[in-house]
Amino acid sequence: MPGVFNSFVYKYIRPSKAKRSFEYANRLIDCGISTPFPIAYLENSSAFGLKSSYYISLHIDYDFEFRELIHKPLFPERDKILKQFAEFTFKLHENNVNFLDHSPGNTLITKDETDYNFYLIDLNRMRFETMTFDKRMHNFRRLWLSKTMVKVIAKMYAELYNKTYQDTHDAMLKHSRSFQLKINSKKLRRSGRKMRFKS
Repeated sequence: MPGVFNSFVYKYIRPSKAKRSFEYANRLIDCGISTPFPIAYLENSSAFGLKSSYYISLHIDYDFEFRELIHKPLFPERDKILKQFAEFTFKLHENNVNFLDHSPGNTLITKDETDYNFYLIDLNRMRFETMTFDKRMHNFRRLWLSKTMVKVIAKMYAELYNKTYQDTHDAMLKHSRSFQLKINSKKLRRSGRKMRFKS
């Protein structure tokens, strides 16, 4: 349930998270980008503001989340999945989608006979805007990519974007390292350990 301030905001100023998720899901599908099919959203409100909201979509029987590729370096066909994920993210960017929560738990993956399919979830934080090269590389930062993962994804993305591998790799690595350092800095200061970027 939102606080008093957010309750007022989501009632009178800004669409609720549920409404945004529903609208964004429809917009993604119109672009040919997969997400669990949106069914409806519900809002409970009073004159004072929004009390609660719910987004309803079809259930996806997915095989695994993107996060498994991070924790399991020997995951079967890992490089193939990463290359296809690069293609999926490139399609997002080409459709001017800046998915602000592009993180390990927000991409569900299914496998068919020959390929992998990617479905975005948790859609309420998204911008539709022109995606410059730097914005595209910045959008990878929350995925917690290792050096090896950056190499594979950057190579495929560079080919799709007609950019040099080195420029793509360096920019993607820079944003990934910066994000990981920022998230871990307090924890590392307390423990006294040095930061190591995963290989």
